[in-house]
Amino acid sequence: MTLHLPSGPALALGAASASYQIEGATAEDGRGVSIWDTFSLVPGATKDGKDGSVACDSYHRYQDDVDLVADLGADLYRFSVAWPRIIPTGVGSVEERGLAYYDRLVDALLARGVTPTGTFYHWDLPQALEDKGGWLDRDTAYAFADYAMVVHERLGDRVKVWATHNEPWCAAYLGYAAAVHAPGRREGGEAHRAAHHLLLGHGLAAERLHAAGSQDVGIVLNLAPIWPEPGLPPEAADGIDAIRNRVWLGPLVDGAYDAGLLRVAPVLADPELVREGDLDLIRGSADWMGVNYYTPVRPGPVEPTPAGDVRHPETDAYPGAEPVTFVVREPRTDIGWEVDAYGLEELLLETYKRTGLPLMVTENGAAYADDVVADVPGVGRCVQDEDRRAYLEDHIAATERARQAGADIRGYIVWTLLDNFEWAEGYTKYFGIVHVDPQTQERTPKASYRWLQERLRG
Repeated sequence: MTLHLPSGPALALGAASASYQIEGATAEDGRGVSIWDTFSLVPGATKDGKDGSVACDSYHRYQDDVDLVADLGADLYRFSVAWPRIIPTGVGSVEERGLAYYDRLVDALLARGVTPTGTFYHWDLPQALEDKGGWLDRDTAYAFADYAMVVHERLGDRVKVWATHNEPWCAAYLGYAAAVHAPGRREGGEAHRAAHHLLLGHGLAAERLHAAGSQDVGIVLNLAPIWPEPGLPPEAADGIDAIRNRVWLGPLVDGAYDAGLLRVAPVLADPELVREGDLDLIRGSADWMGVNYYTPVRPGPVEPTPAGDVRHPETDAYPGAEPVTFVVREPRTDIGWEVDAYGLEELLLETYKRTGLPLMVTENGAAYADDVVADVPGVGRCVQDEDRRAYLEDHIAATERARQAGADIRGYIVWTLLDNFEWAEGYTKYFGIVHVDPQTQERTPKASYRWLQERLRG
């Protein structure tokens, strides 16, 4: 089998974005309502009370953004398709104007020599499907596969590398257990149903995409190294690892949910949920795997934490696991996540050992305040973000070390191109290598962008 993933001697580099975070234009050209449109209107759902209705206005300014990608010298641009733009109610009639937008985006990238890589689902589920149960309902998996085929039939002649889902852990557990992401539900262990249906949707889509000739169908997971704190019982650490990592890797690699996972998620043994043939369909369905990494996970005993440590806010996102305290050590980014590049190196090596699949780092980056815009001699207006530059340098180096140690890693993709709508954080956290003025939409490359640009120029 010939993969279209990058395969040269050098690590391919790129930048990433997601539809709801940058596009705006949520009520234009027939786009339907998404769960994030609805969730963002709930008081307190986002830190600043704002939503993605305008975001970076990339629906209208995509040519400017493609220019930024090209000027960066990027090999790849990872984007996601908004399901509500294509099939506004999730099933049924297809919106031609939505497909035409992605036609224009893909053609603009190719015209500038940038390879587009697409993601079918980056969390913007049509609200009409959520009204019928969302990812807790098995029918959503079939609707997803139908939608993926509509997009592939339109773009597959030019976009060769596809991911089905981005971070299904967030969609399932932050959305249906912890209620900090859309649709904002607290369903406890029922969230495991969402996890299975997301995997089923991946498997159904992959089967049909492969039948249509696609050779590069992957899935993007926010796997994490689990580093238990002293005193944590082994079964507690195992439960966290099971829900964060093995719930995905077990079905994808072995076609099974392991005993440790079933201990904390017994619903996954229900034959009405996990039906005959489901796990066989999912096993071996990915041609490659995307790894999103930001920070390690340090579960500790439920006791007062050492001075300087803080609790991680996602403690409800592991339903069925023993209670733990998530410890975050220094240094931290502006969003409060621990910085440790070794975690990426370890994760890549372990994931390659576990899966044997070609890997891409599909997201890696850091939120920092970036509140100073200065005039730099020879450059002009620029945001100084030395902390982000150092973060990226360290994590690219970690990726290279894992590659040299034998992991088949094809690319490293920075999160993210633009400062954007950062989900529940609203517009209070900035991951971009390009600053976006929320009033004027003016784009200003940051120092990290200039550094990466020089690196890519070699």
